[in-house]
Parts: sequence; C-alpha cells; structure tokens
Amino acid sequence: MHYRLEASDLQQLLDALKADGYALLGPQRQDNAILYDTLESAADLPQGWTDQQEAGQYKLKRREDAAYFGYVVGPRSWKRVFLPPRKRLWSATQQDGAWSIEEEPLPTQKVALIGVRACEIHAIAIQDRVLREGPYPDPYYTTMRAQSLIIAVNCTQAAPTCFCTSMDTGPNATFGFDLSLTELLEPDHGFVVEVGSPKGQALVETLGLPAANDPDQARAQAGVDQARKQIKRTLQRDDVKALLYRNLEHARWDEVASRCLSCANCTMVCPTCFCTEMEDITDLTGDHAERWQRWDSCFHGQFTHVHGGPVRQSTRSRYRQWLTHKLASWEDQFGTTGCVGCGRCIAWCPAGIDLTAEVKAFRESEHSQEKNKR
Repeated sequence: MHYRLEASDLQQLLDALKADGYALLGPQRQDNAILYDTLESAADLPQGWTDQQEAGQYKLKRREDAAYFGYVVGPRSWKRVFLPPRKRLWSATQQDGAWSIEEEPLPTQKVALIGVRACEIHAIAIQDRVLREGPYPDPYYTTMRAQSLIIAVNCTQAAPTCFCTSMDTGPNATFGFDLSLTELLEPDHGFVVEVGSPKGQALVETLGLPAANDPDQARAQAGVDQARKQIKRTLQRDDVKALLYRNLEHARWDEVASRCLSCANCTMVCPTCFCTEMEDITDLTGDHAERWQRWDSCFHGQFTHVHGGPVRQSTRSRYRQWLTHKLASWEDQFGTTGCVGCGRCIAWCPAGIDLTAEVKAFRESEHSQEKNKR
C-alpha cells in the first residue's frame, strides 16, 4: 500500500525519527556540492537546488521549483556512515612499565539515513556481502548497519553520468529501505510513500498518513519513468567480465594510463570500494600508541607494497586492477558486480575518464579485429 505525505509535513517525519532516538543524516548544500551530513531539520535539505554533472564536471544550480530532492548524487556516499574514512581501533598506554590496551567502543547511536537513492541501496547491499555477511565481518560496520534506518528517495531525474539502468540498480528503490519517497511537485507538493519494513509501517502509523490516491501514484510512476528515459549512458554487462579478462594486455590500458592521474578520486567517491589500511602512531614519549583504520586505494603507489617495493608500479597496472576488479573479479570473489552505475567516478575524475567508454573501447577493438579477419 502507498501513502501520501504532504511536503509541509516532512518535518513531522523527521521529528518522529528523532523522537524514536535516531540521529538524522541527509543531503545538504555544503562547499558547492550536495553532501550527506547531520540534519537538524527539513530546512537543512537542499530545497530548490539541483546538480549538473558530466565527465570531470560537477556544479550546483538553482531549480525553478521547491523540490527537496531535486538532485542526483554528490561526491559523498553512505559508506562513510558504516565504514568511516578514518577511525581509531584501539589505544595503548604504558604506565610503570606495564601496557594497558583499550579497544575503541562500538557506536550505540541509531542513525536514520534520509534520501538514499536506489543505486546507493544496491551499493550498501554489495558492501553488506563483504563486510557484514562475509567470513570476516567488520564489527563497526555490522553494528552501524543494525542501528540504521533507511528512507529512500526514488529518482525523478537523472544526470548524464548515470547508468543505473544498465546495472539494474535504479532509478527506483525495490528493496532495502524502511520507507521510500517519490517527490511530487505539480499541482501540489508532496510525496508518495511506500513501506518496506515493520519499522517503516510503524512510522506511517505514527504520522497517521492517508492512502495515496491513484492519480498521485500515477504521477509518482511517471516521475520515475522520466528519470529512466533520461539515462543515456550504457554499459553492456552480459560479457564484460570475459571481455576484460581477454584484454589484459591490450594497448588501451596504456592510452587510459596516459590520462589517469592516479589521484584515487574514483575510489574515494565510489559507494562500494572498501579498501583500507592500518596506521600505527605513537606520541613522543613512547608511552602512548594508537592504531587507526583509514580508507586506502588501489591507485596509491604504496598500496601493494611488499618486500622489494610495490607490486603494481605503473598507473597502467593500477587502473587495470581497478576496472577489472570492479566489473570482473569482484563477481568471482563476491558473486556480484562491484559497480552500481551511480556515475560518481565519471563526474569526479579530473581527467574525465569514463569507465563505460573504456569498456566500449575494448568491445569495439574486438569487433574491428573480427572484421579484419573476414
């Protein structure tokens, strides 16, 4: 069943979540981008703003309406909630020649994620397979996921960088949410609400939301269909794993390496990349030590450092590792692709490198070779 939430009552939804003990995280306009951060009220949301994205380009502009969620995705993903960019694991202190070690306590605060897109829900599910359901679950990740509530927002517009339809991850959420909202603008501003869990049903009952009528549901579906039609970028998935494995020594890797800066932007903004490293620090007295976990990237020169130096010393080898892992060997390891088609890596690459274009280049090269053989 679907329900109707008036735009003027959005604050009531946030208040109900706070009354239930949730800290609110959601989109807001910061540093000329839409970023996910702590929400105090609906006034913090980026109402009336949208984003324009292309390869190597991102900027905000004013909308002509008062949409609360009239943007696509920004440089931050929800993975920073469950897998923080930097967190302390333990600290050790020496006193009178004896060391005491104190593990960092696990979080106890419940969090409500407001405005999670369909592709981002798929990204969370991908990380769940590795960090929650895998053979070595991460305690912090597992704890935060158990304490989280997800309010999804279905896309009614797409960016030129989106290719979620190729990855079957959007533009509408189909699982993994407690409530999903589809924003309606004309003739009256509101949301069609879908329940995805008992927690979501309890929220609907707390707010006393009425059922959505057929015209509202039709308008919501039309908005999602509009976003789907706007998506032009594609990635052919049926043979991409075999395609990349067949072309590990292709000259195209040298061409993309000539443009790649090894800056790691693509992995930092990616909602599924989860590589980390450990950092041990001490104070000047030698009586206090800490171990920190922080994000790392396969693009960093020292990422594969072993005795004798890094295994992947060239940008060529590092880009090849990233792309083949994301679209091929990730499936071998975890049973899914490592890409959800959000397009962040395309927009936030300073060189405008587009992984969908790279895959097409390999495919076109093979087709050209086949033609030449005839």
